[in-house]
Amino acid sequence: MPPSPPSKEARVPQFLDAGAVRVWCALALGALGRAREEIDAINVYPVADGDTGTNLYLTLESAAQEIEQVFTGGGAPESAGAGHPLSLGEAVRAMAYGALIGARGNSGTILAQLLRGMAEVLAQDAPGPVGRDRSALPGSAEAQAAGVRDGAAPPAESGDRASGDAADGRLLALALRRAADSAYQAVAHPVEGTVLTVATAAARAADRLGGERDCGAVARAAYEGARTALAATRGQLAVLDRAGVVDAGGRGLVAVLAALVEALTGQRPDPAGSRGQGRGTESAADAASPAEPGAGGAPAVRTEAPPGPAAPECAEPAVGGSEAAGDTGAAGDDSGAADDGTGPAFEVIYLLEAEEPAVAALRERLDALGDSLVVVGGEGLWNVHVHVDDAGAAVEAGIEAGRPYRIRITHFAAGDVHTRTGRPLPARAPRAVVAVVPGEGLAELYAEAGATTVPLRPGHQLASAELLGALHRAHAEELVLLPNDTELRHTAAAAAAQARSEGLRVAVIPTRSAVQGLAALAVHEPERRFDEDVVQMTSAAGATRHGELAVAQAQSWTMAGVCQAGDVLGLIDGDVAVIGDDVQGMAVTVLDRMLSAGGELVTLVLGEEFPDTFAEQLEEHVRERHLAVDTVVYRGGRGSALLLVGVE
Repeated sequence: MPPSPPSKEARVPQFLDAGAVRVWCALALGALGRAREEIDAINVYPVADGDTGTNLYLTLESAAQEIEQVFTGGGAPESAGAGHPLSLGEAVRAMAYGALIGARGNSGTILAQLLRGMAEVLAQDAPGPVGRDRSALPGSAEAQAAGVRDGAAPPAESGDRASGDAADGRLLALALRRAADSAYQAVAHPVEGTVLTVATAAARAADRLGGERDCGAVARAAYEGARTALAATRGQLAVLDRAGVVDAGGRGLVAVLAALVEALTGQRPDPAGSRGQGRGTESAADAASPAEPGAGGAPAVRTEAPPGPAAPECAEPAVGGSEAAGDTGAAGDDSGAADDGTGPAFEVIYLLEAEEPAVAALRERLDALGDSLVVVGGEGLWNVHVHVDDAGAAVEAGIEAGRPYRIRITHFAAGDVHTRTGRPLPARAPRAVVAVVPGEGLAELYAEAGATTVPLRPGHQLASAELLGALHRAHAEELVLLPNDTELRHTAAAAAAQARSEGLRVAVIPTRSAVQGLAALAVHEPERRFDEDVVQMTSAAGATRHGELAVAQAQSWTMAGVCQAGDVLGLIDGDVAVIGDDVQGMAVTVLDRMLSAGGELVTLVLGEEFPDTFAEQLEEHVRERHLAVDTVVYRGGRGSALLLVGVE
């Protein structure tokens, strides 16, 4: 449990620094991952394409990857103990840049512009990507972002940092105001009742604190303002009111702001702390809470079942322009919303390298071609999003303006991506398994069993795009995805959602270890009905307890006590169960503890460091101490864990 904040009288102001930005991004990604399906389910304006939650997740995933790259040495000055902590300016620019290049859909594109607007304030006067010096601000917070796990980030406490580069609450409020303004300026025809309305309400709530220096207080005020505004969106758009939902993009933004509160204070906002008026209020609060899915699994923000099939992504207003766009338009109604399926047939997205004058002309041309136009970015790099009937004309307009790349064209009706050549593709296989695998030896084992493998390299954070690419390579009508890692559950779910939007049938089996994946693969039968096969594979994986030996990289608190760097950790079902210094002794201890609850088959996957005699000794121990238990041994190969253990 995160610590409770001190009383108001004794409160030390919280400040936003690079570490807190890193924690915020990680928490927000986790929150959007948990809420992704629910947000997808409430999208009704202007195109019911069911992907707002997925688009927001993918956008923030790109931002998180960019931040991790600069923090872990991919161009950051804080690499390998260089002694130069990352500045706030570098962190917020990395987050904004990652969101820009990875923005997906209307919602993701507007989120990228919101982050860019914040970065313009928090990193102003910076030479290049470096934020300005704020050494005069006392008590800055350095969040311990290394090893942040979903929903369990430490608070960014004041006074615990090596650099004075941080922003106080006054600057954070200015950043939130700039974010809302820049998002509105990026929209040619703003419509109230969307994420723009929610962002503006957040900024106004922060402004009302009147120069509060505590970033935690400012973030909480912005969150409460956004949550109240979200509850009111249903009454601002008739299409939302007919469906009985709030705006999906705004719901996602509330979750992102809730993560900012948690990053700065160490506490998740209480969704029951305050309620707005009108139907949908409770849902708005629940949407912001990063808690695990509620009972029943129904989308929390739906106040009544809409007629007909479930409606997906809340695409934002018909938009156009960058932050420099002069035509902000007037707030309109939803009379032109394409919620009846009569809107443009294609969604076109691309990155564009171009100068601003050329982009201004591009905005005018694309605005005439279609709707839902968003062009965000600046300094020569832009993200273009538009809904059109003539996808070729939209791409040609980009070519005339500059250099478009990462072009993605989606047909709303067919649900597939039309980015291939006209050459006929070979027929798809009926069914395939895609698995994330740590270690070359395990990859060969999975491949021999017929699976398409995705290597999980030490220190590399897999992106949903990599998993989606593997699903495409498998080239099958029905796909089973084995993430084989607890930390990849949201990434796998996002990749599966993208594949489903392209017409593929995908099931994700929540395997938490490669040994659970092996158990699932062992009972896989392509001839069975898809649902039956998935049930059998899920059952086999769930019946397999998993253990692991790992080496601690730093001093840390665990469920088994305090470990030091270099200690051998014995994990059972994901939790540290024992700490020691003898690998063989630890392996025996983990085996005995796992088999104390019974078992018929032990699977051992050895890292490349261990000799064959080590495996023989473990097999002999099982034979002598645990009767009627069979043992099978595999070599994990390079890149695998020290030891993986599965007990069925």
